[in-house]
Order: sequence, then structure tokens, then C-alpha cells
Amino acid sequence: MVILVTTDKGLCGALNVNAIRAANRFLTQNHLKGRWVTIGKKGRDFLARFGRDIIADASELGDSPAFAAILPAITVALQEYEKGEADTVLLVYEKWISTLRQEPTVRTLLPIEIPQREEAGEGGAQPTTPADYIYEPGPEEVLDALLPRYVETQVYQAVLENKASEHSARMIAMQNATDAAGELIDSLTLYMNKVRQSMITTELMEIVGGAEALRSSAT
Repeated sequence: MVILVTTDKGLCGALNVNAIRAANRFLTQNHLKGRWVTIGKKGRDFLARFGRDIIADASELGDSPAFAAILPAITVALQEYEKGEADTVLLVYEKWISTLRQEPTVRTLLPIEIPQREEAGEGGAQPTTPADYIYEPGPEEVLDALLPRYVETQVYQAVLENKASEHSARMIAMQNATDAAGELIDSLTLYMNKVRQSMITTELMEIVGGAEALRSSAT
């Protein structure tokens, strides 16, 4: 199951293409067959054009995406995982690094990877004995309640980061377009001046030639 986060609008460079390529590359390298949950119109339209299996979509989120707007799509992905229809849930989005850099990211949401326990504390000290926590009502019940909230929070964070990346990429794309338009205007202006100068020179030569011809005929 792939949760693909893209934009609703274009004019943001290769932002969406890079995310889709990263998802397809990951699936190909790991020999996986993906079913898709799309968040964003561009990703949905691209996958639908190539006949991919889209089971849920959340689009037209606006500039300030609301959590409630993407919740139904996330719920569908969780239900597919719980029913055993998918053994892995991936999250694909553009991670915002800086205004000039956005990085396509593929993360595994489910199953959750438990971090490695540190073998020694700071300064080479022996590891501390793990605490024995008491859960109410119980560990399984607590996990069942927290796991959906964890996935929903991670997806919503990805949507917000993708939105920040979209604004940055669109700003850079518009700046590049402005620079290219300026260079084209300068080039055309120079060409226009050369053509006009050539026309003026030709007209002057014709006038001088005509005057010389009249003078020669008069003598």
C-alpha cells in the first residue's frame, strides 16, 4: 500500500515527477506490487492515466490542508493493512530541506520498525535496566488506540512538508521562468536593433545612390 502525496496544481517544476519516480523505483527494487492511496490531484491523475490501482483519494486540499480532509484516505489504507490486503504501508512525499532543495522520500509506516536498543550509555557506562511499565487497560489495547493516531500524524506531517516543498519549488520555477523570459527579451531586443540599424543603413545607401545618380545625369 503506497500513500502518495503530491500537489493539486502544477507549475512547481519536477516536484511531483520526482516523488512518483521514487515510489516506482522503490517498488521495482524491492519486487513489490503497489496499491495506491493518493493525496493530491497530480498524483491521482498520473496514476489513473496508467491504469494503476487507486483505492482512495483526497484532492483539492487548498493551501491550508485540513486534517479532516485527508483522514478518510488514511483510514482506507489502515483498513487494508488490518484485513491483510497489504503487508506494508509506504509513505511517499517531498521532504522540505531548504528553499532550494526538496528531497523525494519513501518511508515505511507499517509495520513499525523498532529502534535498536543502545548497548552502552554515554561515556561507556553500562546500559540501564529497562523499566517495567504498567499499562491500563493493557499493552494491546493501548497500541490499538495509538497506532492509527501515529500513522495519521505521520501522513499529515508529510502533507504539510509537501505543501512547503510545493511553495518553494513553485517560487524557484517562477524565478527561473522570469530569468529565461528576461534573457529572451534581451536577445530579441538586440536582434530588433540590429535589423532596424540594417534597414536604416540600406535606406541611407539608397538615398546617397539616388543623389549621385541625379548629379551624374545633371552634368
